[in-house]
Parts: sequence; C-alpha cells; structure tokens
Amino acid sequence: MTERGTVLPDDAAGFDGHLQPGAVPALVLVDFARAYFEPGAKLFMGSDSCLHSAARLLAAAREAGILVIHTRVTFAEGGVDGGHFFRKVGALASFVGDDPLGEIMPEVAPIAGEPVLPKQYASAFFGTSLASTLSANRVDTLIVTGVSTSGCIRATAVDAIQHGFIPLVVRDAVGDRADGPHEANLYDLQAKYAEVVSEAATLEYVRGLAR
Repeated sequence: MTERGTVLPDDAAGFDGHLQPGAVPALVLVDFARAYFEPGAKLFMGSDSCLHSAARLLAAAREAGILVIHTRVTFAEGGVDGGHFFRKVGALASFVGDDPLGEIMPEVAPIAGEPVLPKQYASAFFGTSLASTLSANRVDTLIVTGVSTSGCIRATAVDAIQHGFIPLVVRDAVGDRADGPHEANLYDLQAKYAEVVSEAATLEYVRGLAR
C-alpha cells in the first residue's frame, strides 16, 4: 500500500512493456515544413538536428524499398477548414495556401511514388488516407519522424497504435520548440503508446530488412 500521491517506478506501475517491431514497416515524415526551420518564423524550433536524422532514415528506407509517406499541413484561405485548432494556434497561418513556409524541406523532399498527405490537424491519421494506405500495403510497423514531438508526433503515434500499427518514434528524428515538452512526451510515449528508439537502432532494423 502506498500513500496518496506516491509515484511508483514505471516497472512497478506496469509501464515497462515493450513492442517488437514487425516485418513490414513504413516510414512517415510528419510536417517537415520550412516554418519549423526558418529563423524568424513563428514556429522556428532553433535546431535542425531532427531534420538531418530524418534525411538519413529516408535514404535508408528508400534503399530498403520500404513505403515512405510524407505529410504537410495546408489550410484554405482564412483557415476555414482548420476549425478551432486554427483559431487556437495563430502560427498555423503559415500554412495557408501556397505560403513558402509550408513547403517540405529539401533535405527530405518527396520523390515520385511517395505519397504526400495534406492534413489540417495534429495526427497524420486524422482526415487522411494514411491508415488505409498502410493497411493496403500490409504494413505492421510505423516509423515516426517529424515535428513537433508534443503535438503532431504524439498524436500520430497514439493514433498509430489505436489503428493497430506498432509505432516506432525515432528520438533523434523528432523535434520540438523546447527540451521540456520534447523529453516529457518521449517519456510518456515510451511508457504507454510506442517504442522510442534511436536513429542507430532504426537504421539497423531497416537495413536488416533490406538484407
């Protein structure tokens, strides 16, 4: 019996489970838009390390021949399709129409055959064809990269497990505006919804499939 307010260690509290990656992964690159990497932009994160990590994973995924999917946020004029989310987060105005800040960064730009799913909300699954595309390609594991950890990455990972896919969130290839929300959400994702893995471990996994 513990006193009220006592926090148990994760293993004692039942948050020590692990998911084994499957045999058919896909890589999703969530919202690698210029808005997050352009100095002076409202959403600027101050670091591009996650972008370069994702670029290395993208190269390995292409070499291994696994499915690659990109997402980008886009809104109609006035954000009419963004609802309360658009009204809540003023910085989302960067993604209206053809604003250059909404462009996918060249380091991870899609090539022919790689779907680019437009979205208006946090999860890469909400209002998109992601779940059906993964299912049609018999994918069992989703490698999640992108921004931001506390928003679109968390929402995507939670929805992935709810749709029956094993989410692998690559620590090095996701980023946020501050270390606090980044680390807190990675901690919670590992405890409940996903496997938080390193870039090195993910590269080994992907290259192993290619072999």
